[in-house]
Amino acid sequence: MALKFFDKLSQNFTELLNDKDDFNVIIEVEDKKNFTAHSSVLRCRSPYFRKELDTITPNEKSVKKIIKPNISSQIFDIILKYIYGGIVNLENVEARIIFDLMLAANKFELEELSKKLETILIKDKASWLKTHFSLVYHSIFLHNNFKELEKFCNDIVAKYPNLIFDAEDFTSLQESALVSLLKRDDIQMEEGKIWEYTIKWGISQNPTFPTNLEEWNKENFLTLKITLQQCLPYIRYFHISGNDFLDKVKPYKKILDKQIWEDLMQQLISPDRPIKSVILPARSVLIQELPVRVKESFSTIISDEHAAEISSWIDRKTTAYPSTDYPYEFQLILRGSKDGFSPQTFWNICHGHTGTVVIIKVNGTDEILGGYNPLMWDNTTSGVYKETNDSFIFSLKNGNIQNSILSRVASLRYALYYYGKDNQNSGGLNFGGGSLRMYSSVSNFTVNNESYYNHSDLMQQLISPDRPIKSVILPARSVLIQELPVRVKESFSTIISDEHAAEISSWIDRKTTAYPSTDYPYEFQLILRGSKDGFSPQTFWNICHGHTGTVVIIKVNGTDEILGGYNPLMWDNTTSGVYKETNDSFIFSLKNGNIQNSILSRVASLRYALYYYGKDNQNSGGLNFGGGSLRMYSSVSNFTVNNESYYNHSGHYEKKIRTTNSFSIVDYEVFKVNKKAT
Repeated sequence: MALKFFDKLSQNFTELLNDKDDFNVIIEVEDKKNFTAHSSVLRCRSPYFRKELDTITPNEKSVKKIIKPNISSQIFDIILKYIYGGIVNLENVEARIIFDLMLAANKFELEELSKKLETILIKDKASWLKTHFSLVYHSIFLHNNFKELEKFCNDIVAKYPNLIFDAEDFTSLQESALVSLLKRDDIQMEEGKIWEYTIKWGISQNPTFPTNLEEWNKENFLTLKITLQQCLPYIRYFHISGNDFLDKVKPYKKILDKQIWEDLMQQLISPDRPIKSVILPARSVLIQELPVRVKESFSTIISDEHAAEISSWIDRKTTAYPSTDYPYEFQLILRGSKDGFSPQTFWNICHGHTGTVVIIKVNGTDEILGGYNPLMWDNTTSGVYKETNDSFIFSLKNGNIQNSILSRVASLRYALYYYGKDNQNSGGLNFGGGSLRMYSSVSNFTVNNESYYNHSDLMQQLISPDRPIKSVILPARSVLIQELPVRVKESFSTIISDEHAAEISSWIDRKTTAYPSTDYPYEFQLILRGSKDGFSPQTFWNICHGHTGTVVIIKVNGTDEILGGYNPLMWDNTTSGVYKETNDSFIFSLKNGNIQNSILSRVASLRYALYYYGKDNQNSGGLNFGGGSLRMYSSVSNFTVNNESYYNHSGHYEKKIRTTNSFSIVDYEVFKVNKKAT
């Protein structure tokens, strides 16, 4: 008979972790925090650490140091406690932390923990996985060890393939992810479209290809064939329509095996003749022969017609989508009658979610009010306004309300207000600092009349000019038309031109050709100019903090060079020094003077896309793409004084944008890039 005392064993080993006398390993993580450990425990519990420790030479005190800059102290603390005590406490832990913990456990070859967390995410955090689908999908195929999550995601993609195929970052999809989709028999998409997307992915992996197919040479087709060699066997060629075959397949016939091409031609000309190629079955269309069932409504307040109208507003369409065919799924994350009416509940449940619509049924009336927030709800702020160009509030037609009213944000900097922790027990959503607010001093939205909508007759006049208003309207003043000479348009920048802005806009949208300089889709809104606001690195962090989707333009001293970078993420001056991950950032050199052609360099190492300096270093370090690929820096807090700003081709971005390293700055500008109103 075996007696097992695992609880005491776990407790003793956890106590060993806190023993600071006999350790012989130091692990330094992302924010420079050090953890101590024992090599014998690490070797026994983790194959990864066993191999890692074999490569490290100990110091004079026989201590080995491991540096892991890409893992947070919070995650590593959980990992280490698991290694020693076999215990992981996930109570009140956010889904994103569980996801990152799973990735870290996989990295350290802790298979038991990794698989358990994978199961928990699928079973208990499916809502979060769907809300953050793109992040999850790209991450799991990087490691190729999460088969259950791969199946979970591919089941969704098979049903809704546009989630991946129409995503902006589709071309950065891992090859294994694309192959796993092509293998499936149940993708709900025409085979011609699947072929088209596969070709698009293959071409994107070879950015040096001519944009005009007629200019391709034999080498280009051979390279594309090699790029797609794992994908091509899973295309159902014999189930592609005749028109798609002629329009989409024939131009790329050189990448197909000769036998397949001959059999395809024969199939079109004489379909009854036998062919030699293996014919894969057509993909199945899911037709469920179930008894007719009344569709369960996704909402107790709004209908499909309302959802279609809101969807059209999100996409800035001039006409509403049909109620039977709108492009968004409205996934319920909170319902007051189910989850409660406390403002704190709103912040707890909505925290971390992006792209949300809040629907409010007003007591005692037919009114349905609401708002759309494209940003992430954040319950960790101390009370802050959030800026966006895409939020809006609305009133929906219902009962006696004849027409819906849409009201888009006018003051971008005051689009939303996030209450600080001290006020979240009374304040819920707040669009425009009170334009539409849910509030209750007794922590129950249904009890009193403290929620409110505040709008002036002026705004009503702009939104719905035919409605009567209460204010007295004075007559317009007569305007004296003065025939002044035509005034030259004031330039938005002292460094770049409209041609440059159009080119940068095309890079943001991943276009293969530049937009015309007279018609590009973004407005470059100046938020900082060195010659106006100063050249201190701290000024950069103070002014840029909270802004998303920004372009930084740098005029290099003593040359014709204009360098810069695009950051799609939010600048954040509250970190302790951290790398930020994104697939959409890039750096560049613009044509100017003696510079004949612009150079675009997209991020290659996603996890090192940007580095945000901690508070202690913001008096010297400004922007930093790729941990030094492009950096603005000054140890004397003035970018123009010395040559400490530099460009270094570290491999974190695709290609070189200049030939030398260090430089100083004549001037620089930071623009927030907003979509122009259509």
